[in-house]
Amino acid sequence: MLAAVPLSDDERDAVDEGQSALDDLLERLIDVPTPTGVTPREIGVPATSTLLPIVSVNRGRAGRP
Repeated sequence: MLAAVPLSDDERDAVDEGQSALDDLLERLIDVPTPTGVTPREIGVPATSTLLPIVSVNRGRAGRP
């Protein structure tokens, strides 16, 4: 996946080091303009993250439900 989506050092740290590194990255990005020109702070987006649930995916054989 890293080969398909190149990450900055800060982004890689957020992936590898966990929640505190992710929170630090989000705090630094709060004043970085989005493509529309407004910042997350101006939009009112909190500088926190919500962890997504991890679910297992079981794939059946082709032709079987």
